Amino acid sequence: MLRIITDFDGPIVDVSERYYRVYQICLEKTRDRQQPVKELTKAEFWQLKRSRVGETQIGILSGLDAAQAEEFAQMRRQTVHTQPYFQYDCLAVGALDSLRKIQQAGLDLAVMTMRRVRELNYAFNQYDLGQFFPENRRYCLSNGYIKTSDVEDKPLLMSRALREMPAAYDTWMIGDTEADIAAAKRHGMKVIAVECGIRDRTQLELQQPDLIVKDFSSAVNLVLENSLQQIG
Repeated sequence: MLRIITDFDGPIVDVSERYYRVYQICLEKTRDRQQPVKELTKAEFWQLKRSRVGETQIGILSGLDAAQAEEFAQMRRQTVHTQPYFQYDCLAVGALDSLRKIQQAGLDLAVMTMRRVRELNYAFNQYDLGQFFPENRRYCLSNGYIKTSDVEDKPLLMSRALREMPAAYDTWMIGDTEADIAAAKRHGMKVIAVECGIRDRTQLELQQPDLIVKDFSSAVNLVLENSLQQIG
């Protein structure tokens, strides 16, 4: 059995609009009424996020003072993963076609995400993704889970998945963050990083994945080509 385990946000869903809307709202709520601020464009903001510039620094670059920037950062963290804002997510370009391609090729497919159950279910319902991921191939956090850090939590989720799923002769992890790469490496798994998510190529290279490609579609094509070569 050939298996793909994929992250959700980044490879399959584009979260940039949600993150940017929350940035705008938190900036507006944090600044004083008469205070001039420099609202970053979406492109400027997203590049800062992708290069791992901290929330507080983003606040300062937007014209907040140090205390305001701290408040902004805390508000952003508390807001960005709340229900009203998930409506701004959209499917990544080509993701749906690639999911169909995986299904048609008969590969075993699982999703592994730091979303909570309710957050993942919302997206699955919105985009009818349940057809690609049966319930026993959905790995996410429980609604009451107390997070530590993604780099620690995701390898634990991977451990659970590998215990529960039947053995595969070859498994590929596709993701867009250091947590995805850490989870795969800790379990001796090949990992493809995609540049379409929340980390830029420079940040991904620091984590030394096996491969870095443009997006989910490129990653899926690579796995399928590799499997055909092995069969050949």
